[in-house]
Amino acid sequence: MPQFELAAPDLVMVGLYVVFIVSLGFYFARRTQTTDDYFLAGRTLTWWLIGFSLFASNVSSSTLVGLSSAAFSSGISVYNYEWMAALILIVFLVFFLPFYLKTRVYTMPEFLERRFDQRSRYYFSALLVMMNIVIDTAAALYAGALVVQIIYPQIPLWQSVVALGIVAGVYTIAGGLKAVVYTDAVQAVLLLIGASLVAFLSFEAIGGSWSAVVAAVPADDLSIVRPASDPVLPWPGLVTGVFLLGFYFWATNQFMVQRALGAKNLDHGRWGALFAGFLKLPIIFVMVLPGIFGRLLYSPADYPDLAANPDLIFPTLMFDLLPVGLRGLIIAALVAAIMSSVDSTLNSASTLVTMDFIKKLKPDVPNHRLVIAGRIVTFFFMTLAILWAPQIIKFPNIWTYLQQMLAYLAPPIVACFFAGVFWKRANGNGAFAALVVGHLAAAVIFGLALAEVIIVQTQALTPDQATMAAAGTPVIHFLYVAPILLGIALAALVVASLATKEPDANVVRTLTWSPALLAEEAPALAALPWYKNYRYQSAAMLVLITLVVIAWW
Repeated sequence: MPQFELAAPDLVMVGLYVVFIVSLGFYFARRTQTTDDYFLAGRTLTWWLIGFSLFASNVSSSTLVGLSSAAFSSGISVYNYEWMAALILIVFLVFFLPFYLKTRVYTMPEFLERRFDQRSRYYFSALLVMMNIVIDTAAALYAGALVVQIIYPQIPLWQSVVALGIVAGVYTIAGGLKAVVYTDAVQAVLLLIGASLVAFLSFEAIGGSWSAVVAAVPADDLSIVRPASDPVLPWPGLVTGVFLLGFYFWATNQFMVQRALGAKNLDHGRWGALFAGFLKLPIIFVMVLPGIFGRLLYSPADYPDLAANPDLIFPTLMFDLLPVGLRGLIIAALVAAIMSSVDSTLNSASTLVTMDFIKKLKPDVPNHRLVIAGRIVTFFFMTLAILWAPQIIKFPNIWTYLQQMLAYLAPPIVACFFAGVFWKRANGNGAFAALVVGHLAAAVIFGLALAEVIIVQTQALTPDQATMAAAGTPVIHFLYVAPILLGIALAALVVASLATKEPDANVVRTLTWSPALLAEEAPALAALPWYKNYRYQSAAMLVLITLVVIAWW
């Protein structure tokens, strides 16, 4: 194993980066006066800022560490989450983003209120706050703390989490969304450079030969489409669970969609989403394959610490392969990853509480007081995330933690948004029934799994689980749990909607999709150059996605 030590030039580079990012946050704080400024960057964001910010917020430290970890332990099928994101973003920008921007909402729960009623808004908002803090922010802090603990093993994990959380939270509290997106743009570039360096040097370390990789790694582990019996990502789960979880994340999760809500117009929102999707496609080379290369460099038999904790593979590659100075650059990239995720989730949670609860309950509160409230809420949630993050060590790895939590919580939300946009008869009673019944069903399945009445599979069964399965305990993959819960939620939505009165016709007419909308926008699109037409851009993206999937099939 490498010696995890930082030289003085590495520490200087990290220190300069942190100072720069925090200074940038306070620079924008001086230009933040209104709620539009603080929560939606004044609705002035251009496509490249939106795209970089979406990418950086998604590719957090948990993703940077988690993708290599998953590839090291189970192969490249984890890349399905990445190319699927590009496909989901096309669905998002074609069918959903126009309604979000037309209603000029601040939050996704606010959109549910516009389409249904305030019950769904309050329910979804409270749930989103919890998910943003417990799932997204905490996972990012935990991944960053892992790296710190490698360098300084004498520092307890919780102390690293506290330090990272405070650094990441300071400029978010000060500058709001504008500070977040501009720092994210810097951090996205740094992330790509840092991850690319690790990928290139790890490939060179194994001899720079792809044929050596093919010879040493099982063919199934170099394929993104796995058999239905695969314990990590069976192919039916790819077309059901992965799409469903990805749709929640990219099209309904406040901390991602908030960037698009700040777009200066619909075109920039659409172009930004497409740009983010384009940036996701090379992830296989710069963040997934290094985990495969790590297998050749550190066999599980020779490095039991890595076999026991695959989350350490990316930090190990970084310290083993990079020279002094460059190592500091990658540490800075990891700091960037932590910040880009934490700033996004904290600002999102602050927006939800301020606009869905404080503003809703006290509509006469002036703008400057709402901004102050948003900063106080951000600080509070930063503290909660710091307290929860150390608990993630109890899960097999970060990626499992993230995806399993979403499998239980996301399906009822997806049901409401899809039914709301595509089914005119869906009403407020149906949406609320979908949320309540869907999450009650999720709680039942989760309880059965805790009681070991069933096994919810996320990876190869442990010896104890295999014994239980042989004795007749049902086994269900977590990617099948998601569509089952979606079906339950949709059934509740349909039954409750049909059993009660029809929704307001004016609302339905303005907030549901129909083919007529394509015809309405055709004249405006015809006036644009072809390369600015989102339809041509989306078609080109679909071709790229198809080529990538075929190449790694």
